[in-house]
Amino acid sequence: MYICLCNGITDRDIRTHAQDAACTLADLECSLGVGAGCGRCKPAAAEVLNERRSGPECPFSDATA
Repeated sequence: MYICLCNGITDRDIRTHAQDAACTLADLECSLGVGAGCGRCKPAAAEVLNERRSGPECPFSDATA
């Protein structure tokens, strides 16, 4: 599903990026461009990021977003 229409970023893109490092919404903006356009995607992107980071397989579940 597309999360950021301005930059064509999907939930899969965010999950893949979050898999490799403990990251914040600011990290996603710098590396993927999430929220760099209109910004309406930031809440949805944060939700996907938090879901990924709180899963049992995520080594960064104790970090804050």
